[in-house]
Amino acid sequence: RAGLSGAGRAAIAVDCPLGVARAQLHYNSIVAQTSAGFILIDQHAAHERIVYERLKAERAGKGVEVQPLLVPQVIELDAGAVAQLLSMEQELASLGLTLEGFGETSVILREVPAALAKADMRRLLNALVDAQTEEGTSSALPERTNHLLATMACHWSVRAGRALRIDEMNALLREMERTPNAGQCNHGRPTFIALDMKDIERLFGRS
Repeated sequence: RAGLSGAGRAAIAVDCPLGVARAQLHYNSIVAQTSAGFILIDQHAAHERIVYERLKAERAGKGVEVQPLLVPQVIELDAGAVAQLLSMEQELASLGLTLEGFGETSVILREVPAALAKADMRRLLNALVDAQTEEGTSSALPERTNHLLATMACHWSVRAGRALRIDEMNALLREMERTPNAGQCNHGRPTFIALDMKDIERLFGRS
């Protein structure tokens, strides 16, 4: 398909399941045109699912892809959070987060999941502590692990309130089409709503 004009590429994208991005609303929703109507996508929920499924697939395969930090990061937390993280040390290592204690109120982070390399690690570690407290130790290990993976995905997803370029929106749509379970976020809510032209005409009393 090399050599297609911009209009030609847009026409092909309209025929894709999730269409072609036309606009972003309130910095949190993408409007995409399809051959049958249009789709409204929750950008944060959609990207959260993509990251979650990537981490799950990596873990089920050769293991979560990690990125060693050239300069280990010292992160200050409260003493309770440090103790909780150290109690999870082996489980977090299996998810790509390698850390060790550094005094009572700090940890040294040495490796992070490649998918989360640009995340705010202090926020992420605090969120993992909260997730572990919420899930508790009574849950089966796979359930706890998936809950932690979902938390990691949530804190490095395209956030609501972030402006996206058209090419970024379209890249997100194409990634959704390749991702299992992309129609629901990690909390079970829909990531997009589709309206075909018959639905739209009905809203305007034309049918």
